[in-house]
Amino acid sequence: MAEKLFGTDGVRGRANKWPMTADVAMRLAAAAGRYFRRDSQEHRVVIGKDTRLSGYMLENALTAGFTSTGMNVFLLGPVPTPAIGYLTHSLRADVGVMISASHNPAEDNGIKFFGPDGFKLSDEAEAEIERLLNEGVPPAQPQNIGRARRYEDARGRYVEYAKASVPRSTRLDGLRIVLDCANGAAYRTAPAVLWELGAEVITLGVEPNGFNINEDCGSTHPEAAAQRVREVRADIGICLDGDADRVILIDETGRVADGDQIMGLIAARWKQAGRLANDTLVATVMSNLGLERYLADKGIALERTAVGDRYVVERMQAGGFNLGGEQSGHIVMTDHATTGDGLLAALQFLAAMVETGESASALSTVFEPVPQKLVNVRYEEGRKPLEDDAVQSAIAAGEAKLASGGRLLIRKSGTEPLIRVMGEAEDMVLLDSVLQTIVDAVKAAA
Repeated sequence: MAEKLFGTDGVRGRANKWPMTADVAMRLAAAAGRYFRRDSQEHRVVIGKDTRLSGYMLENALTAGFTSTGMNVFLLGPVPTPAIGYLTHSLRADVGVMISASHNPAEDNGIKFFGPDGFKLSDEAEAEIERLLNEGVPPAQPQNIGRARRYEDARGRYVEYAKASVPRSTRLDGLRIVLDCANGAAYRTAPAVLWELGAEVITLGVEPNGFNINEDCGSTHPEAAAQRVREVRADIGICLDGDADRVILIDETGRVADGDQIMGLIAARWKQAGRLANDTLVATVMSNLGLERYLADKGIALERTAVGDRYVVERMQAGGFNLGGEQSGHIVMTDHATTGDGLLAALQFLAAMVETGESASALSTVFEPVPQKLVNVRYEEGRKPLEDDAVQSAIAAGEAKLASGGRLLIRKSGTEPLIRVMGEAEDMVLLDSVLQTIVDAVKAAA
């Protein structure tokens, strides 16, 4: 039976269980190596990872698979996911790999692929790699086996790349910043960037031990950073996730600002400066209705895609747009990066603070969000709750009740066994009632 590996963001699962085993990783790398190695010339792959313990196992397995097909491997160690997109292209590699499960807990892991242009692979490319894996890949001849080496300059190159995303005149002198790196991939690079730009940096989540990535810290748990901002009277807090491709900001009062607010600010500033391509922002179906209304008032169009930063990027490339992202904090700026980059998005916000002299609280609430609620319901593997008649009936009834006063979005997560039940409405009492009915139906079918 053919193995279906790729989800909405690469391959992901529980470490040391299918598909996140050393065997699958080795075969996956061999298939990817065969896919990208199409002639007899020298070929190379760059491999980075976050700070999970299982990253060692998967790094070695991937190296074995790639070298078995004749690919030369550059091992970068712990670096942010966007650094892989950048360095794949900069080092003229044929493929880049990031070993990370992003914001997931330490027991999970994942494998993300980037093409030679630094962008994530298309569905078609992933399907072809799966086909090669299932058919089996013949190994290279002994004299053609690839080599592997540690590449020590990756972090330094990314630091310079990140600093270059803002004008050279931008200085952060006088800003006190609380930075939470989620005990993840940016625990060394992000503090260096902010310090080199002149900021006073108070760090959290910079002591990874293989097990504490995203644990009560980072963009999914900003409470500790918010408390620290208040304690030290910081100007702003920056929370990255485990692989640093997303960001959540905290203003000087401890209030959290999500990706929608950050995108709204950047879009308006770029529109005013004539930098926003085609006066359009690309976001997903999860972005708040309030953002859409705010952008319309600014003469900016909002195009929505399916959930997943790869779909945002695909639409940006197809439409010639240069700004997009997700409410969760993935912000994609293709003038600077090929994928979401939490640090680069934070730098854009910091540059706005410096240029305007305004506080984080003034800049991080550019629109009033329509009340939105999200409930995650875990289901058993193999079950299909969304196909249940009672669930479909509950969804249809909920949509009728909300009518034009709100919206529902019920979807299966592409990375975890969760059904995400989301709704928006001005009437929170009605919204709570509608969502509870749907959640109860999903739980009964889960």
